[in-house]
Amino acid sequence: MKARSDRFSFIVFLAFAAVAFAVFCLCVCVGSVGIPLTDTLSVIWGGVRYQAGRILTVLSGVVSGGSGAAGSAWQAARPEGLQASIILSVRLPRVLCVAMTGAALALAGGAMQGLLKNPLADGSTLGVSSGAALGAVTAIAFGIRFPGLPFAGTMVMAILFAFLSLVLILALAYRLDYSLATNTIILIGVIFSMFVSSLMNIIVTFAADHIQHITFWTMGSLQGTSYQNALVLLGALLVCGGIILRHARELNAFAIGEDNARHIGVDVRKVKLVILITVSGLIGVCVSIGGSIGFVGLVTPHMVRMLVGPNHRRLLPASLFGGAVFLMLADLAARVLLDPIELPIGVVTSLVGAVAFVVIFYRSRKHG
Repeated sequence: MKARSDRFSFIVFLAFAAVAFAVFCLCVCVGSVGIPLTDTLSVIWGGVRYQAGRILTVLSGVVSGGSGAAGSAWQAARPEGLQASIILSVRLPRVLCVAMTGAALALAGGAMQGLLKNPLADGSTLGVSSGAALGAVTAIAFGIRFPGLPFAGTMVMAILFAFLSLVLILALAYRLDYSLATNTIILIGVIFSMFVSSLMNIIVTFAADHIQHITFWTMGSLQGTSYQNALVLLGALLVCGGIILRHARELNAFAIGEDNARHIGVDVRKVKLVILITVSGLIGVCVSIGGSIGFVGLVTPHMVRMLVGPNHRRLLPASLFGGAVFLMLADLAARVLLDPIELPIGVVTSLVGAVAFVVIFYRSRKHG
């Protein structure tokens, strides 16, 4: 019975991966300039061969102490032309960042809903998302940058403020309730978000020169993202996402209550802190790169749960694919609906997410 269940889950995840890959190809092909699928895949493969050949040549030269030839099998001319420029310089890095941002936000939302046993929870429930946004807005308003890293100022400030927000929220929650009860954490998170919103409005008032940039950024946008951003998101997913996935069993135990989880051997406080910290890391990185993008972490786990069930060993990996698909389609809609005007991706996710959540809530209440 167990083998049959594992086989079924493998087929489901394979289907999720296939859908994600199909949507990924669609988003790279479609835009203000349509590019056929065969040309798109040919350009991407040529770019991969070119970069792999460069890396292998450098590595072989380092090992042999000279100019090595290990990369000769992968050597290829760099793809050139208008299509190659559009795909490799604009669309591919953007779609990669969109996919990984959606995956990270959905994973964070699924973990928070399981941890807090609250269907309205997502990565921003703690107020960490608001804290990260405050850090990024501060960096934009005061021009905080690091030489050689054009995006590092916003990213460092967002991650720093995300962790400082988490520390402050947990410290206040611990002061009020030594057990770090879920309701206490949620209440303080909501109050903290309101407080941070006021601080952001004050900063915007005194930063009139940057108000357009700040306003567009707070609505969420992944326009102009680069391969550097994609590498940062990949690293955050591998580290923080891997930690969250490893705690799937503990999140299943939280479903029966914290007291019962404690009785079966789960270190409730330790698991709660680990999940909260890793979620904060994911949220901080996503906010620093894409701004405030709502409803992805709230709606996607509900949609996925209807397909694979509440078991977090299936739910969390499926949420990765589901979040990537949801945000890629939202970004595609933001690019093409009012072409040549581009909508902020956060506006699209809020519109679609609000309607989807009402439908999901109605269906769950009706069947309940």
